[in-house]
Amino acid sequence: MVNAIGARAEQKLTEGLQALGLEPEAAKLARLLEFLALLAKWNRTYNLTAIDDPLEMVSRHLLDSLSIAPHLCGQRILDVGSGAGLPGIPLAIWFPGREFHLLDSNGKKIRFLFQAKVALALANVTVHQARAEALGDEQGFDCVTSRAFASLAEMVRVSGHLLAPGGCLLAMKASLDRQEVAAVTTPYTVVSRTQLQVPGICSERQLVKITRQDMAAQ
Repeated sequence: MVNAIGARAEQKLTEGLQALGLEPEAAKLARLLEFLALLAKWNRTYNLTAIDDPLEMVSRHLLDSLSIAPHLCGQRILDVGSGAGLPGIPLAIWFPGREFHLLDSNGKKIRFLFQAKVALALANVTVHQARAEALGDEQGFDCVTSRAFASLAEMVRVSGHLLAPGGCLLAMKASLDRQEVAAVTTPYTVVSRTQLQVPGICSERQLVKITRQDMAAQ
């Protein structure tokens, strides 16, 4: 699989991981490249992402997803609007000891997520086909992630009920104005906005952390 993608992609990924402060372990590196090859193959038929150049996918999909690795909290993580498994699958590869749930309502994307789970032997991944507001989970999730999914207020509206006590929402955003931040209202609070430096991406990237004040950790 690595040969199918090429040595240039492997080098770009290795250097990018190092720039993010992540140690490029051989097994994880190989699995990330295998995921990239699978995504590139499926994308030719199913149009899962507008980016079709594997080298560009390294920056815009793999490294972008892994840029939030230091900010994840807890053991149970839900990726809302996972689409092609971003950021959920790269994070699941990077953190095999954590439990990742990938949620999407689109049938073709769900088929790809199931295929990726099987092909990459991701025992720590569970795939759900549903809308976020319709998903029920008694245990709740320590962390709910999203990447270009919706506005902050909409993310809170459809997925806030899925948070475990003390959990957080992590929204990956390209740009953000005051109105969008101000639209997040009690009991939810925007507690931080972190600028992300993603190797190979010059445009603005930031991570917004939202907590629910009436669900403090017990």
